[in-house]
Amino acid sequence: MFNSRARSTRPTYNSGRSFGGGSPRSGGFRGGGFRGGGGFRGGRGGGPKRVSDSTIHSYISRASIKPTSAPITTPILEEVHFESLNLLPQLLTNVIRHGYTSLTPIQIQGIPAIREGKDVIGIANTGTGKTAAFLIPLVEKIMKDRNYKALIVAPTRELALQIQDELRKFTSGMPIYSSFCIGKSSMYTQIRELQRNPHVVVGTPGRLKDLIDRKALKLERFSMVILDEADLMLDMGFINDIKEIISYLPKERQSLFFSATLSGNINSLISSFVTNPVTISVKTTETTSHITQEVVSVEPTVMKIEKLASLLRQEDFKKVLVFGRTKMGVERISQDLYAKGFKVTSIHGDKAQFQRQQSLRMFKEDVVNIMIATDVAARGLDIPNVSHVINFDVPQTYEDYIHRIGRTGRANKTGKALTFIQENARPLKTQSYSSYRR
Repeated sequence: MFNSRARSTRPTYNSGRSFGGGSPRSGGFRGGGFRGGGGFRGGRGGGPKRVSDSTIHSYISRASIKPTSAPITTPILEEVHFESLNLLPQLLTNVIRHGYTSLTPIQIQGIPAIREGKDVIGIANTGTGKTAAFLIPLVEKIMKDRNYKALIVAPTRELALQIQDELRKFTSGMPIYSSFCIGKSSMYTQIRELQRNPHVVVGTPGRLKDLIDRKALKLERFSMVILDEADLMLDMGFINDIKEIISYLPKERQSLFFSATLSGNINSLISSFVTNPVTISVKTTETTSHITQEVVSVEPTVMKIEKLASLLRQEDFKKVLVFGRTKMGVERISQDLYAKGFKVTSIHGDKAQFQRQQSLRMFKEDVVNIMIATDVAARGLDIPNVSHVINFDVPQTYEDYIHRIGRTGRANKTGKALTFIQENARPLKTQSYSSYRR
C-alpha cells in the first residue's frame, strides 16, 4: 500500500503536489536545500527569517529550569465524578461514553459558574479540559430553551474542528444542530447551514466576519459567545475582526473568554467583552520535566532528510510530529518521506480543509504514524500518545519551541523532543545527544 513506486495509487494523505521543478510561487528549490541545518533556500521573500541553530541551546536551557512554584490552581480536595452534576440523562450517557469520568479543575470551577449565567474568564493551557467545561453547560441550556443560541470563535480551523467534534459527541442523539464556519470550505454550504437556524455556530474570525458582511450570519439573538484561545487569535492579528464580531452581539448575553495568557492587548479586549466576570485560573507553570530534550547534530555533508529518515526507522519512534519552518518546506518533507516508504501526512495552511481534517484524523487514529506540520496549523492541537516531537527547523521563538515540544508528554506521560542543529553549533553540556550522531 505504501510502495513509493506506485505513484498512480498514491494514498490520499499526501497532497500529490509535485516539487520536482519547484513551485511557481516560491521560485523553486535550489540544490542542497536539505543539507546541513540551513533549511530551504531560494524562493522570493524567503519566508520567515531563519533563526540561528545555536539559539536552540538557550531554548533548552530555559525550558529545563525547574519551576519554583506550584501550578496555579484552586486546590481540589477530592475527585468529582460527572454523575454528581445531575446532567440530563442523554448528556451524561454521551459524556461517559466518550471517556469522561472525573472532572478536571477547570470543569469543577467553570461548569457551575456557566450554569449560573455568569461571565467567565478562564486562564488555562490546552489539555486542561476547558472545551468540555463550556460545552456541557451550553448543551444543558439549549435543551432547556430551544431558542438558545451560542457563537464559539476559535483562531484556527483545526481548533474549531476539535470543538465541533467534541460538541457532536456530547449532543449525539439530541435535537441540537450546529453550523461549522471556517475558511477554505464552501461558503455556499455554510450559508445554507445558517439558514437552518442552528443552535450553535462554531467558526474562525475571518470566515465569521465574511458571513456577517454577507448578512448570512445575524448575531442579535445569540445568548452566549465563547472566545477560545484568545491569545492566539490576537497573535494572528484577528483583534479587529473579533471586536467587530462582538459589536454585532446583543449587550445582554453571557460571555466566556479562554486564554493561556493575559497580555495588555487581551486585557483591553476583556474589558469590552465581559461584565463582572468570574476568573478561573488553572494554568500550570511552564515545566518540561517529563519531556527529554535533545539535539541532533547534522554534519554539513549529510542531508537533513536522510538524518530524519534514519531516526524514524528506529523502533521507539512510534508516533512522531515533525515541525518545519514553512508551508512549502513541510510539504517537501512529507513528499520525501513518503518516497522513502514512510506512512506520513502533513498539515499546513495551503491544504484544503477536508485534507487537513483527514490528515488529523489519520494521525490520531494511527493510520499514519508521522505528521509534518507548521507552527500555526498545529497550535493547540490535543493529539494523544505522541512519542516524539522533532524540530526539523529551529523554531522562531522560545514560545514556539515550548508549544512544539508540548505536543508530546501529555496526560502525565513522558515524551522526547529532538531539534536538528548544524555540526559546528556549540554543544550543550547539560544535554545528551551522542546517541543520535551517525
